[in-house]
Amino acid sequence: MGSRYGGLKQLDPMGPNGETLLDYSIHDAAKAGFKKVVFVIRRDFADAFKANVGNRNMDKLEVEYAFQELTDLPSGFSVPEGRVKPWGTAHAIRAARQVVSDPFVAINADDYYGSDAYQRVIDYLAANPAIDASQCAMVGYPIVNTLSPHGSVNRGVCRLDGELLQTVEEHTGIAERAGVIRGANLTGADVVIPHDALVSMNFWVFAPSFFDVLEAHFTAFLKEHGSEMKSECYIPTVVDDLIQRGEAQCVVLPTSGEWFGVTYPEDKPAVQKRLAQL
Repeated sequence: MGSRYGGLKQLDPMGPNGETLLDYSIHDAAKAGFKKVVFVIRRDFADAFKANVGNRNMDKLEVEYAFQELTDLPSGFSVPEGRVKPWGTAHAIRAARQVVSDPFVAINADDYYGSDAYQRVIDYLAANPAIDASQCAMVGYPIVNTLSPHGSVNRGVCRLDGELLQTVEEHTGIAERAGVIRGANLTGADVVIPHDALVSMNFWVFAPSFFDVLEAHFTAFLKEHGSEMKSECYIPTVVDDLIQRGEAQCVVLPTSGEWFGVTYPEDKPAVQKRLAQL
């Protein structure tokens, strides 16, 4: 919804010829070997999205749409009166369950991940063609390379054991002040985050059977937090829960690529400059 950005940053021109960041993601994905893209969007700006992004990418790969709707909930649940905020990244990915039947990548539409990240994922899937819900992967980035000088950000902070993810915990309000990176963990506690900490930028690799696991987790989330006005079900939290219960392993894929994104309007000039350089 772009609450901090002040508009639909997914449609905001960033490239020298009016390209959006999502156009670059689609280009990199198609070049690496992906064959299909599913756009998870709000129904109320579907026409604008198709005109500005979807239609001009139909020559690169197969295009489908899924709609994240507040009322799309498991049986027995309803939207609490007065709630307008979507249910978070897990709910967004869940929205694509009817149109995804192959191993897939889930990314943010307003991030630039670098072409190397897509190639790493293609190589991982080529080496692991029969992954199931107990296997997933993530492309990680050093937190120091993902901050904004114009305000705080939210990140999933990771801990690794070799190439396997041990924990990933969503932190909010992350910013660097006087050389120290701080943020609030899921309990709301203010913590110091090391500069070399690896974070999830929501570049995930899942099997289609992951949707069944996601449904169970989202149902449990709604039982506990469904009556709250602004609660969100984060996809890093879902993965972390599966790891802690011993039900899944997540391989962290190293990338030499560069990440950047637009959280605030003031981020845009730097992103435009970097894209022009690339």
